[in-house]
Amino acid sequence: MLDVSPFANRLAKNYKHHAKWARRQGLDAWRVYDKDVPQFPFAVDLYGERVHLQEYDTGWEMEDDAYRDWINAVVDSLCAVTGVAPEAVTLKNRRRQKGVSQYEKVGQLGDDFIIDEFGQRFIVNLDAYLDTGLFLDHRNTRKRVREEAAGKRFLNLFAYTGSFTVYAACGGAASSETVDMSNTYQDWSRRNFELNGLDLARHQLVRADVFQYLEDAVDGGKQFDLIVMDPPTFSNSKKMRDILDVQRDHVWLIDYAMALLAPGGTLYFSNNLRSFKLDERLAEDYVIRDISAQSVPEDFRNRSIHQCWQIQRS
Repeated sequence: MLDVSPFANRLAKNYKHHAKWARRQGLDAWRVYDKDVPQFPFAVDLYGERVHLQEYDTGWEMEDDAYRDWINAVVDSLCAVTGVAPEAVTLKNRRRQKGVSQYEKVGQLGDDFIIDEFGQRFIVNLDAYLDTGLFLDHRNTRKRVREEAAGKRFLNLFAYTGSFTVYAACGGAASSETVDMSNTYQDWSRRNFELNGLDLARHQLVRADVFQYLEDAVDGGKQFDLIVMDPPTFSNSKKMRDILDVQRDHVWLIDYAMALLAPGGTLYFSNNLRSFKLDERLAEDYVIRDISAQSVPEDFRNRSIHQCWQIQRS
C-alpha cells in the first residue's frame, strides 16, 4: 500500500483551518495545499465543488503503473478530505515554461463555470488552459483596487481575463481601459464584465500589444488615476512586436505607465518571476513601496509566489 498519510493529514489540517475562513470571506476559490510536504509536490486549489490539482515538475522518475497508483492515492485522499467527487478533479503537470506564454493551451475544452470572490463573479475553466482564468494569488490586490477605485480612471495592462477591471468597476471607477492582445482573453473579459453588470460603454476593452499601446497612449496624452500592470515573465507571441522579458523590460514598462499616471495616482506593478529584481534607478524617480507581504493571501504558504509594488510619483 502507498503511504499518502503525510499528504492527507496536512491537507485535512489546512482544510479545517481555512474552509470556514473562506466561507466567511465569500470565497469559492482558494488554495488548500501548497507543496507543504516535499514528497507531495502539489498545489491544490478548490473552485467550488471542483479541484484544480497541479503537480510541480521535480524531475523524479517513476514507472507508469507506480505513478498512476500514486496519483490515484493522492486523489482519493483529496476527495475524502474535501468531499469533492473524483471526476471533479483536474490534474495538470506544471512544468517550467521555456519560450512560451504562461497562458499556454493544454488541449481539453472543459466546462466554463462561475465562482464568487468577495462579491464579484468570475468565469473559470480548469481544463482548457494551464491557468484557470483567475489568479488566486492576486486576490488581495484585487480587493485593494476595489477599495481605491471610486471615481477614478482605471487602466489594466496585460489584463488576462479582466478580473482587476471587474473589481475597479465594482468599486466605482468612473471609466476603464482593459488591454490585452489575445482575442480569447478579451472575449473572456467581456463575459466577466457582463456577468458583473459592467457598462461596456464606460469600461472599454482594447486589444493591443501593451508596448505599442503605451507608446500610443503617452503620445495621445491619456491620463489615468489608477493603473495595474501584471506582465507575464516571458512571452514570444507572434502578435507582439518584440519578445517580452519582464526582468529586461520592466523599467521601460514602468516608465511609460508612470507617464500616463495623473497627479496623485497609483501604479500597482507585479510579476511572478522568483529571481526578479526591481531596478534601483526606479527608486530615484518614484516613491516605491514593496507590498508583497500584504498582497500574497493567507491561504498561500508560498509567500514568494509573486512580488508586488505600489508606485507613485515623488
